[in-house]
Amino acid sequence: MNSVHAYAAHEADKPLAPHQIDRREPGADDVEIKILYCGVCHSDIHTARNEWGGTQYPIVPGHEIVGKVTRVGENVTRFKAGDTVGVGCFVDSCGHCNNCKEDLEQYCENGHTQTYNSLSQDKKTITQGGYSSHIVVKQHFVLNVSDKLPLEKVAPLLCAGITTYSPLKHWGVKAGDKVAVVGLGGLGHMAVKLAASMGAEVTMLSRSPSKEKDAQELGAHHFELTTQPENMQKLANTFDFIVDTVSAEHDYNEYLNLLRTDGVMILLGAPPKPSQVPAFPLIMGRRSLVGSLVGGIKETQEMLDYCAEHGITSDVEMINIDQINEAYERTLKGDVHYRFVIDMASLN
Repeated sequence: MNSVHAYAAHEADKPLAPHQIDRREPGADDVEIKILYCGVCHSDIHTARNEWGGTQYPIVPGHEIVGKVTRVGENVTRFKAGDTVGVGCFVDSCGHCNNCKEDLEQYCENGHTQTYNSLSQDKKTITQGGYSSHIVVKQHFVLNVSDKLPLEKVAPLLCAGITTYSPLKHWGVKAGDKVAVVGLGGLGHMAVKLAASMGAEVTMLSRSPSKEKDAQELGAHHFELTTQPENMQKLANTFDFIVDTVSAEHDYNEYLNLLRTDGVMILLGAPPKPSQVPAFPLIMGRRSLVGSLVGGIKETQEMLDYCAEHGITSDVEMINIDQINEAYERTLKGDVHYRFVIDMASLN
């Protein structure tokens, strides 16, 4: 085992602080990675503060990881020392269930292993994430990262990028479709960029007039305030798709009537409290309310390649690791454009 530097949450109501964790020696199928950058996801905050329940302390968050390969196991053929690679939201799965066989490891029927706060497939070890100097991951779950783009801006693609790319691809968003995005944060700004790059007509739905300029600069064609009842009435039966990225508690019913017949509202955010949805807005328009997680490994690599080809990255604000607690508070206030990324060199 190797002891490495990290930052961890030790209790739900305490700030994150320096910590030491053990990483395994690379096995035959493993890749050891020196972490260069790690994005800060809203899920990190939910987990660090035990808002979803089940957090096992101390916990090292972080699942938007870009780094350099330092060592590989004897069976590793896809990577070598010095390669630029990424690690996303999960680092293992059973490998033999129907979903794993169909490159849908994120929906592993036996439970995939998330990058942090998750049982490894040995059902004993709890994983620790990317707020650390190094990580060791099976080669199947390591991704090739192009050096064409700034690596610090690529890191959030490993969660925010694939979380928005996957449903856009799965539900077949295409040129000419009318797509609305709810919430202009880490996920929302990627949903705008990706949907626009696919040729969709993108509308930003927001409660904040101050976000109109940013939405347009990101590629949105329209901006509508949801706080104005006349706007919501005007937009009824308008959209083919609504991508809801909001992680805070909110009412889904505000948006369902904005869908056309056969329209789809895709939930990406995971508020800590459940919402109730009456049947009639769905029944009367044959509308669908669906959810989506991240993509599988194959699709995540496809997304990274797509973004490299189209020059798509996240808009980020760089921080040092000792600014992480302030970054959490600012994320909760929406005071970031649009993803914090930790320069992991600061860990030393």
